[in-house]
Amino acid sequence: MSNIPKTQIAAVVPFNGAALEIRKDHPVKQPSELAPGECLVKLSCTGVCHTDLHASNDDWPLHASTPLVGGHEGVGEIVAIGENTADCPVKIGDRVGIKWLAYSCLNCEQCRNGREQNCPKAKLSGFSVDGTFAQYTVSYVYHVTPIPKNLDSNAAASILCAGVTVYRALKHSHAKIGEWVVLPGAGGGLGHLAVQYAVAMGLRVVAIDTGLEKKKLCLELGAEKWIDFQEEKDIVQAVREACDGEGAHCAVVTTASASGYTQAVDYLRPGGTLMAVGLPGEAKLEASIFFTVFKSINILGSYVGNRQDAVEALEIASRGKVVVRYECKGLSELKNVYDALKQGNVAGRIILEMSK
Repeated sequence: MSNIPKTQIAAVVPFNGAALEIRKDHPVKQPSELAPGECLVKLSCTGVCHTDLHASNDDWPLHASTPLVGGHEGVGEIVAIGENTADCPVKIGDRVGIKWLAYSCLNCEQCRNGREQNCPKAKLSGFSVDGTFAQYTVSYVYHVTPIPKNLDSNAAASILCAGVTVYRALKHSHAKIGEWVVLPGAGGGLGHLAVQYAVAMGLRVVAIDTGLEKKKLCLELGAEKWIDFQEEKDIVQAVREACDGEGAHCAVVTTASASGYTQAVDYLRPGGTLMAVGLPGEAKLEASIFFTVFKSINILGSYVGNRQDAVEALEIASRGKVVVRYECKGLSELKNVYDALKQGNVAGRIILEMSK
C-alpha cells in the first residue's frame, strides 16, 4: 500500500454547470483514511454514459454534488480496504466493477424488495459521490461487483451500467420466449447491448435507429427486423407490420426523446408492456388514457439494476452471449467524447483507459 500516490489525474466538474476540467493533482484517499466498509480501487478503465453528460451539464431535475469526479462504469483492482470492515466479501487484489449505485443500506423496504437502487440512503457513483473518471476511486465493499475471470475489463465496464440497465428492463418486461420486443435507439450504447440480451432471452427484436452503420450492427447482433426512423414516415404502422401485423409485445425505450415513449404505446399490441428506461430531464410521457386502458397496456419504469442483476448481466456476457462494441480512448479525451455524445455520433460504447 506504500506505492499509492497522494495525487492523481481526474476529470472534475468544479460546480454545477461548469466546464469539465482534467486535473493532474486531484487527491487520492489514503488507506488509513478509509472508513469501515470502504475500499480503494485502482482503476484500469471506465465507460462513458449519457448520464455522465447530464451530470456534467446539470440539466436534470436532480443535481449532482460538486465538486465532482464523474463516471460510474469503472473496473479496477482493490488496493486497500477500510479497517474493521465486518464480513468483507472482497479482498485486496480482487478485480471489481463500480456501478451507478455505489451504496445502499441493504436493510430498508426498498433494499429488501430487490430495489436497492431506490434506497433512500443510496449513494450514486459520479453523481452524489466521486466516480470513475480518475485513476483511483473509493467505493463500498458490499456493492462492488466481482468481474468474471474470462471477461475483458473494457467489455465489463459497459455491462456495469448500460448492460445491467437493459438486462433488468427486459427481465421485468413480461416478454416471453418468441415474443416481439421493439428497441428504439438499437444501434447506440444501451441499444446494441439490449439487442443481444433480448436475443439471448429468446425474444424477437425489431431494431429502430438510423444509418447504414447502425443497421449493419443491429442485424449482425441478431435483430430480425430493422426500421430507419428517418426514412420511415409512419413508425407505428411499420412496427405493427413487422410484428405479424398485430404490434409488439414489449418496447424497451432507452432514448431521451419523448416521441419514443408516445409511439410505443401506439404500436404495442393489447397486453403489451412499455419499459421506460431513458432519463430525459424535462420530457413528459403522453399517452391516450383511453387506449392505454382499452388495450390493457402496462407502463413500467426500470431504473438501472441491483447487485444480483449486475452479477447475472456479467455472467451472460462472460459466456459470450453479449459482446460489447467499444472504442478505447484516454481520460484526457473525455471532453471530445461528450461532444460526440451530444451530436449522436457514437455507435456502441466509449471506454477510457487509464494507461492512456
